[in-house]
Amino acid sequence: MTDPSGAWTGPVPDVDPISAPYWAAAAEGRLLVQECPACGHRQHYPRAVCTLCAATPEWLETSGRGTVYTFTIVRQYNMPPFATMVPYVVAMIELPEGPRVLGHVTDCDPAEVRIGAEVQMYAVHADDGIGIPMWRLAA
Repeated sequence: MTDPSGAWTGPVPDVDPISAPYWAAAAEGRLLVQECPACGHRQHYPRAVCTLCAATPEWLETSGRGTVYTFTIVRQYNMPPFATMVPYVVAMIELPEGPRVLGHVTDCDPAEVRIGAEVQMYAVHADDGIGIPMWRLAA
């Protein structure tokens, strides 16, 4: 959801105290997930408690790499700002750190995306202190 200059044209996330570190790290080009200090469970998206044991999770910086677990190519979407993006790829990315994250795979022909393809995270600046994690096929 960027225009030809690379500027973000999509919706800006509603940042709350729980998710703020995630969006701020993305603005710096880093991808965070949560890890529970009590049971070791790793999770994404940001939540106030561990989904396994209800302890307070901490932040873990990932490698920013992953593999495409599954994906879809969106070919029709008539609502702004998505209408100008079609076709685009929405993929579930499996991180080596454990969790799966949802994101756009960009900068390639959608027909090039395959299950198992290696991808690298990058971020698009959406607003002050807010980055949107995006993905590119790894070289």
